[in-house]
Amino acid sequence: MKAVLPYDASPGTKRLLEGLDPAIARVTVLAENDAAGLARELADADVLLHVLAPVTASVLDAAPKLRLVQKIGIGVDTIDRVHAAKRGVAVCNMPGTNTVAVAELTLALMFAALRRVTALDAGLRAGNWTPDAVHLDMAGELDGACVGLIGYGAVARRLRPVLEALGARVVVYARNTPDDGAKSLPLDVLLTQADIVSLHVPATAETRGLLNAPRIARMKKGAVLVNTARGALIDEAALIAALSTGHLGAAGLDVFAQEPLPHGNALLKLPNVVATPHIAWMTPGTWRRSLAVVAENCRRLASGAPLLHRVAAP
Repeated sequence: MKAVLPYDASPGTKRLLEGLDPAIARVTVLAENDAAGLARELADADVLLHVLAPVTASVLDAAPKLRLVQKIGIGVDTIDRVHAAKRGVAVCNMPGTNTVAVAELTLALMFAALRRVTALDAGLRAGNWTPDAVHLDMAGELDGACVGLIGYGAVARRLRPVLEALGARVVVYARNTPDDGAKSLPLDVLLTQADIVSLHVPATAETRGLLNAPRIARMKKGAVLVNTARGALIDEAALIAALSTGHLGAAGLDVFAQEPLPHGNALLKLPNVVATPHIAWMTPGTWRRSLAVVAENCRRLASGAPLLHRVAAP
């Protein structure tokens, strides 16, 4: 069974891919921007392994034999699921494979934003042993802070006990009442209480622009915003304005409204922003867990068994 992965895989990831049993799946790896190569390899592909490059109707139509789009991760907002359904192509994701990695980078961004790590690091590398006083005056701690988790799926559930162990008070905004005792609040109430707001919801028609200008204005002065979910959840212009004026103290961002993030984006010019290039999920551990799902779904596809984590068409 032929699988195609349009992704700039690291040497370590390529070694993991080479470890797949070729009797189950033979994976062809392409550069993410190699459109001609992708069209060529999709001509006889059974499976498309999807990371971030959008799976559009034209991509699907270039693959007449395609039977499965396997998302490496959870979010399927970059897959044209309507067209996939018309073509009879299954769409599956991988809940749980990247939970550990995303939770840990979320926590790292919280600490880095609270303590102005990147600005202090840049200053020290420039020869400034005495930091700008603003970074010291704006430094925060998790101990005693109120952390608001917007969305309460696997990542947020993993973070909550860690944050509480560090002395934070955790409140959540969730579609359904939490079944584990977490304190749930309406979104607009959570925003007024939280010293740190962390986003953990998918990008859907309902959640795009969830943190718009009025909601960002409701947040506490000096609050920290962390986003390892999707850039579309935030009105980026409103975020830049709030960070520039000091209404928000800092932000830790792994995802952005436009990806790749354009050179010169205003967010990267702000000293109170810590940014990473949509890599919260990306660890060797995540890849090992993900490839186990790939192998199992390829086995199931070959045998006609029900696929793991099939996502219904919208």
